[in-house]
Amino acid sequence: MLGTIVNFAAIIVGSLIGLLLRGGLKENIRDILNQGTSLAVMFVGISGCVTNMQAEGANPVLFIVALALGGIIGEWVGIEAALARLGDWIQGKLSKGGGMGNFSKGFVSASLVVCVGTMAVMGAIESGVRGNHSILFAKSLLDAIITVVMASTLGIGVLFSGFSVLVYQGALTLLAVWVSPYLTGDMLREIGILGGIMITAIGTNMLGITKVRVGNLLPALLVPVAYYLITGLF
Repeated sequence: MLGTIVNFAAIIVGSLIGLLLRGGLKENIRDILNQGTSLAVMFVGISGCVTNMQAEGANPVLFIVALALGGIIGEWVGIEAALARLGDWIQGKLSKGGGMGNFSKGFVSASLVVCVGTMAVMGAIESGVRGNHSILFAKSLLDAIITVVMASTLGIGVLFSGFSVLVYQGALTLLAVWVSPYLTGDMLREIGILGGIMITAIGTNMLGITKVRVGNLLPALLVPVAYYLITGLF
């Protein structure tokens, strides 16, 4: 759990710095930092996707099917709406302190940025199975920078995304030992492609180019696992 704990701490520290800078950063500075970070998020997503797509054995169709099926499931379940309701619930509990009007947007946006992607999945698996925390340490640095900018623009909701990471990555790490015999290289490669696409979408959302409901695409990450488990039986 060391990697996840460090990641959690990095998000908390980054968010606190962002909140401290909120009143001192001019709007144009916040805008350019947000734009720069958004481009960095897009680059991380694109590079991860391309790297995995160029890997030997990459399936040229599976990620398309996974996004379609995952999107349908996510819309039916209403994952993004559930995240928003969770943010609203926390906002309601803390609204007595005032200044929480942007809480849900900050919590949902930051949670998706810091939870979705190849680094979160691969890092948690490496941390849980091999005790190798290097991927999560690198992710922690990136998340700290991202949350400084996001917290300076979106407020305290960003800070609570650290708990999303603690629960999400922590659960993946604890489960990694049990599921590792079933997570083949093919599965991880396809998950990496999907994670890269979602990270890219998050970056375009941050820039205001798109309004992709990335949260509702999360079930797509399970499609490659199901596909290779089923095909493995035959």
